[in-house]
Amino acid sequence: MSTTTGSTAERASEFSLDVERRDVRGAIREWIDRLRGGDPGALPSILGIVVLGIIFSQVSSRFLTSYNIGNLPGQGAYIAVIGLGLVFVLLLGEIDLSAGTTGGMAAGFAARAVFSGDLHGALDAGVYWSLLGFLVAALALAVWLRTWSGAAVILIGLVVILANLDKHVFWAIIAAVGIGAAVGVFTGFLVAKVRIPSFVVTLALFLAWQGVLLFALNSQSINTSNFDLWNGLTQKNLSPTWSWVFTIVVLALYVGYTLIKSITAQRAGLAADTLQLVVVRGGVVSAIGIVLTVLANRNRSSNQYGRIEGIPWAAVIVVVLMIACSIGLSKTQWGRHLYATGGNAEAARRAGIDVDHVRVSAFILCSSFGAFGGILLASQSFSVSLNLGAGNILLFSVAAAVIGGTSLFGGRGKPRDAVLGALVIVMIPNGLGLKANLGPQYQQVITGVVLLVAASVDAISRRRTAKG
Repeated sequence: MSTTTGSTAERASEFSLDVERRDVRGAIREWIDRLRGGDPGALPSILGIVVLGIIFSQVSSRFLTSYNIGNLPGQGAYIAVIGLGLVFVLLLGEIDLSAGTTGGMAAGFAARAVFSGDLHGALDAGVYWSLLGFLVAALALAVWLRTWSGAAVILIGLVVILANLDKHVFWAIIAAVGIGAAVGVFTGFLVAKVRIPSFVVTLALFLAWQGVLLFALNSQSINTSNFDLWNGLTQKNLSPTWSWVFTIVVLALYVGYTLIKSITAQRAGLAADTLQLVVVRGGVVSAIGIVLTVLANRNRSSNQYGRIEGIPWAAVIVVVLMIACSIGLSKTQWGRHLYATGGNAEAARRAGIDVDHVRVSAFILCSSFGAFGGILLASQSFSVSLNLGAGNILLFSVAAAVIGGTSLFGGRGKPRDAVLGALVIVMIPNGLGLKANLGPQYQQVITGVVLLVAASVDAISRRRTAKG
């Protein structure tokens, strides 16, 4: 008996000592194994950035100038933000075709409130009370579905509108996000509870919100360049000093977190990255951040009458949102449930995950990000036009997420995918625009080909993963 007990204890001891310590070589081998197994990650988007950079630098000598590169964040921020929201629903294997027009509609109500100073007086009575009724109904539905965070965002937006705080730009943007959250509640409800395919639901809403935008604007575009805060979201930059503060804080938090995580895991006898890997990875990330900040703080102006320097606000917004999304997906129970649902919804349900709640919350986030993306699009284009958010906006945002590495089949993707993919997408019109004799048809064709290649890579990698 004692011999059996001793052998069991010995085996348990051996098991407890079987701890993985991943070093630099191990991390490289793991990346190569994932690549061979059909998971290219962000590699296609990184290669796309490099290839497009080389091509467009040959097309025009102005492409790699600091002034042109500094314009990219402002031009592509709305694509990145809408793409970030789409990552949540794409992880479920769903789609939201209305994210772009949701953003246009939400921005339309925000612009009308700021421009007129009184949304109640500016809108037709039927439109105003319909908006309030929609928000109240969405709030009640969110409470019934127990999506408390979505309910909180909708409630804040409702209070802002009722208190007439939306005459100020900041609060108008908050109200717009609240409207986006309300849209997400209804979309999620129709998909998760009524069981209507997301493609059908969001295609219908894609058309509906375009009409609502016309009601919000009274069929007249509104210039947003006179609203300093709104205009500055994509047109202005941090000062050089605050640019360094932002970079140092982000890098310090990243390096500090990975270092503490490694030390804590090793002390607890758990699998962890070695300090060597943490230092090397942190050093590479820090070097990239410092180089980019140095370049951003150079004067990018081409004339002697003004200086353009500092990290663009658009880049700051996108980076902060990407970090927040990454934390939400990788460090929370909800994020793990989202990946599990996207990987196998039936298995997730049997494991006790509230699959319907996960779906609804993903659509709420998608529409909320879509609303804020509409605000950024209006800032970038200097106005809320009658077709804001329509056209190719949604297609570009989906393309950004897929090109970055998010799977169309669900279960695989990261927030960084949308940001890297957005950079690829925005480089195409930017580079082509520097060549006067190239028409917009080139942009359409090239973007379509890039998206088709990305989707093909996704399908092939998914097939290889299934075989493995």
